[in-house]
Amino acid sequence: MQIKAGELLSQINSPDDLKKFKEEELLKISNELRQYIIDIVSVNGGHFGASLGVVELTVALHYVFNTPYDQLVWDVGHQAYGHKILTGRRDDFYTNRVYKGLSGFPKRSESEYDAFGVGHSSTSISAALGMAVASHYKGEKDRQHIAVIGDGAMTAGMAFEALNHAGIENSNLLVILNDNCMSIDPNVGALKEYLTDITTSPTYNKVKDDVWKMLGALKNIGGGTAQGIVSKIQASLKSTLIKQSNLFEALRFRYFGPIDGHDVTHLVSVLRDLKNIPGPKLLHINTVKGKGYSLAEKDQTQWHAPGLFDKVTGEIFKKTYAMPQPPKYQDVFGHTLVELAELNSKIMGITPAMPSGSSLNIMMKAMPDRAFDVGIAEQHAVTFSAGLASQGIIPFCNIYSSFMQRAYDQVVHDVAIQKLKVVLCLDRAGVAGADGPTHHGAYDIAYMRCIPNLVVSAPMNEEELRNLMYTAQHETNTLPFVIRYPRGNGVMPDWKQPFQLLEIGKGKKLKEGKDIAVLSIGHIGNEAVIAINQLEKEGVNVGHYDMRFVKPLDLNMLHEIFTKYTKIITIEDGCVEGGFGSAILEFAADNTYNATVVRLGIPDMIVEHGEQPQLWSECGYDNKAIEEALRNLLVIKSTANANAASLN
Repeated sequence: MQIKAGELLSQINSPDDLKKFKEEELLKISNELRQYIIDIVSVNGGHFGASLGVVELTVALHYVFNTPYDQLVWDVGHQAYGHKILTGRRDDFYTNRVYKGLSGFPKRSESEYDAFGVGHSSTSISAALGMAVASHYKGEKDRQHIAVIGDGAMTAGMAFEALNHAGIENSNLLVILNDNCMSIDPNVGALKEYLTDITTSPTYNKVKDDVWKMLGALKNIGGGTAQGIVSKIQASLKSTLIKQSNLFEALRFRYFGPIDGHDVTHLVSVLRDLKNIPGPKLLHINTVKGKGYSLAEKDQTQWHAPGLFDKVTGEIFKKTYAMPQPPKYQDVFGHTLVELAELNSKIMGITPAMPSGSSLNIMMKAMPDRAFDVGIAEQHAVTFSAGLASQGIIPFCNIYSSFMQRAYDQVVHDVAIQKLKVVLCLDRAGVAGADGPTHHGAYDIAYMRCIPNLVVSAPMNEEELRNLMYTAQHETNTLPFVIRYPRGNGVMPDWKQPFQLLEIGKGKKLKEGKDIAVLSIGHIGNEAVIAINQLEKEGVNVGHYDMRFVKPLDLNMLHEIFTKYTKIITIEDGCVEGGFGSAILEFAADNTYNATVVRLGIPDMIVEHGEQPQLWSECGYDNKAIEEALRNLLVIKSTANANAASLN
């Protein structure tokens, strides 16, 4: 749906067009840009509050710096909607996050203005520093490198690693700390408190403002610029009035701020000054997530990505159904964890900054002393869980599958080697939808099943998720336990059934067959059910086995299957390279079975964004693709039978 941009914004097709306007017009441009984002997201969906909070910063950055020559890296990336609109994608922005449309994140292949692809948190400083060092080496002395990182992203260890390195490089790097006390949920930890102390100290801010007013009008003092004098005075004021040293200056960054991130003309002035200061610099700005839309300012978690809504009334549109609908898997996890914790006092919950996204917020509300949001710090979350487990606690560590990639060494080194009973719940496993390739949980089966001492499982429905969680914490299990499940809804409206202890490594025969066997793992098995039922109407008898466990495999069931069937299809919502299907092929090879095995799953490619059913179809494992694969095997079988008959 095309939406008309405002009077000034409609004239901007690149940052060069933006630079043609007078500074006093930037406020109107900012207002029009903010309104355009509201207009588009309200009818098309997407991330909302983050981009509204950096509208003025976005305008100022493209006004002052020579992008794309000057390289701008947006951390995480869902704050970059304004950036996309100002860099030639305004008229296509209605396709944002839509299948085959614009990506919801900066993407190098999409625009030269997207200096670095981002989707996961806390990568911007490392990337921008690498660019700055490369530019210095190539002799590009005038080239600027800017990393815009949120205060939530600053809680990750990678950001500190990059700051620590940048402090010893004399590279042209500007880090802009966008401080709004939020990631998706409110920020946690000592860094948040530290930034709040700087931001809210009334004594410091009053003296700082007085000094700026006094010296800002002076052109030259003792051979130095007024701005330089103010900077030096601010440094001493911070230490004296806040009674603590400045963390960033301790890392050899020149620290500036905090300043109002919604004053576009002041931002332009400050950025111009900083452009002429060499070496690593950090500008601390204060913003409001959701700025300019009152409901988003008041409930920043709800309006992080609200879906479709009425921009006038603020009503968020929810689908209504005549019949009860299945719950989201994440909500089944959240409610079930509280149930289990009520039964077992050893259970605790951990998440790295995703309490709402993982539904751990349910336990945080019910049992605040037993549930922990550790900030955007996946590595810490896993090793913290391992520490808990070493003392007899049973931690349920909930991390999105794609984010678990960041903590792989911790799973191996701190959990698996020590055989610590940590339950790793991987939400958003498989293709994750409109967030695209940075958020698809494509690889967890492959990268988890190769680790010794791990149990790796996936439920086909909500009841199985509950039972796997129950089994993982049960005293009969002594191993680290992985449970992967997808984004979105399950298939069971009546999902809250009594717990059943499952035998680890035991699958379930769903249907006896004759012609072909389907082996599925996880929720995607429900797509197989649809395909098998269609063929059943035509008299084709297909067996279906819900394997439940990738590790350990149900060897008895597999021997039964390979003894009976010569045509087998494996189905997984994960990569076929090294995944569940590969495990089945390994079993067949190790046991000298010669059945024809067809593997369906995510091909060896980067899958772009779109709705889950669209991506299942594109990757060839939705119910129609499964049905087609079954028919193709039937043709092969029929041809083989015909050839055998002709020989006789």
